[in-house]
Amino acid sequence: MSPPSPGTVLRSLRHYRPVQLLHQLRHVVAGTVRPAPTPPVPPEWALRDVRTPFLGAPDHARLRDGSLTLLNHSVLFGERIDWDHADAGPLWAFHLHQFDWARDPALAPAVRRAHLLDWIERHRTGIGWRPGPISLRTLAWLKLLLTPGALELSDADDGRVRASLACQLDTLSHHLERRLLANHYLSNLLALTAGGLAFGGAAGDRWLGFAPQLVAELAEQFPGEGAHLERSPMYHALLLEGVLDVLHLAQAALGWAPAELEQALRDTAARGLAALAVYSHPDGEIALFGDSARGIASRPGDLARYAASLGVQPRAPDRPGVLEAAGYVRLARGPWSLLLSVAGPLPAYQPGHAHCDALAFELCLGRDRVVTDTGVFEYVPGPRRTWSRSTRAHATLEVAGREQAEIWSGHRVGGRPRVELAAVEPGIRVEATCAGWATPDTRHRRVLSLGEDGLEVIDCLEGRARRAVLSLPLAPGLDPVLAGSEARLPLAGGGSLRIELPSAARWRTEVLEYYPEFGRSVERAVLIGESDGEGRHVWRFRLSR
Repeated sequence: MSPPSPGTVLRSLRHYRPVQLLHQLRHVVAGTVRPAPTPPVPPEWALRDVRTPFLGAPDHARLRDGSLTLLNHSVLFGERIDWDHADAGPLWAFHLHQFDWARDPALAPAVRRAHLLDWIERHRTGIGWRPGPISLRTLAWLKLLLTPGALELSDADDGRVRASLACQLDTLSHHLERRLLANHYLSNLLALTAGGLAFGGAAGDRWLGFAPQLVAELAEQFPGEGAHLERSPMYHALLLEGVLDVLHLAQAALGWAPAELEQALRDTAARGLAALAVYSHPDGEIALFGDSARGIASRPGDLARYAASLGVQPRAPDRPGVLEAAGYVRLARGPWSLLLSVAGPLPAYQPGHAHCDALAFELCLGRDRVVTDTGVFEYVPGPRRTWSRSTRAHATLEVAGREQAEIWSGHRVGGRPRVELAAVEPGIRVEATCAGWATPDTRHRRVLSLGEDGLEVIDCLEGRARRAVLSLPLAPGLDPVLAGSEARLPLAGGGSLRIELPSAARWRTEVLEYYPEFGRSVERAVLIGESDGEGRHVWRFRLSR
């Protein structure tokens, strides 16, 4: 890929917070993370058991007969894992060192114990000592250590693990990811607070001292209706589980957890649980907006049951289905339901998981997905990463051949679109507008109206007339029969879905890639319409028996 222009870089940097720029400079100067000294005396446990089981490992992570599978990529290690393995890419290596795979219920305690102790012995420096892996590994190890029978450590081994965790948490406390902020920084604070609840003495007090920062960050990162500010259903679910885990520890702390901490965790979990329901389709899985993929986070139903076991019930938004702060609206009537994106890249200072998905939607008919987002294959810059973030990869309009946002590299955004939520009738109708960063004098207005008999979508381009490309990515397995400006989709359960396409556009069907999971590509049909951009473009979705 060609390097970004100076203008692109400047348009990206102008949104960063000063604290990010300062810590980015420190990161460059300091170089690799140096582990803190291992304490001569490990901290003592303050908790030894919890009342409720933790959730198990994510679907994508499993270890079988020496073969470790993460993100749909398997590596055969045999009896001993190569902790410095880098051939599968940095994200794979991060998941290796996060140790979520070790929480698989199918693993024998002896296998878990052997790998955990081997990591302590042989991985003294390297990628596993970056703040991100430390944060998520801390929670994974604590959940194993507090689950009866999960590890079966001797007293000596238990001391080694406590000493290692103390070293890791002290290292983390000196390398908080303030250069990135958002989910990275929140994960740092969740891990440190968890350590402060799990351990006693001076070390536990030191880590629990980060609780006020965690409380403040929860308020910032889960504003309003409770959707995480990065607009990714997958990251929302991942962070929600972390919030529930720390709440779990706080409840088990028998009075030494700060009251304001427990209240903030409970409030965030209640609002976040309701927001997760907005993000969830009738098939029980999340929508695939904003770098979301299946198999990484726990399923919404499992998170809801886990929350209920901790006494947390969802606190629904004031307007049903409307997550205004995060920029999503759900409409649902009869067998129809959809989720619409009504915001641009957020937060402005960290849009790493943002896509060009303004005014795009996912549509379901009963439990079946009909219109789908593209998902995410990988984070490494390249054709698949660029495609998944592009405007045409989403059910929206591309104006004048330009992207809505100036996406570049794997996680960068320069110029941003102006996106506004104009009106909402909860469950029935939503209207929103988008003016792309490179075409600010052309505004795309989209109105979606959902009735018992189907969906109507009206698109208008206001201001300067420009050509447009209309995209409708379909779920895999749907084979459209296109005749002029009408498409029919035969349904597995009988009947068909009839789509009246905007008649002013010239329509064709293309077969393009869809990424429901990391590392997995599936072919699916996409209806593509080319228009001169003038007038109204009306879509109607109706069920034919």
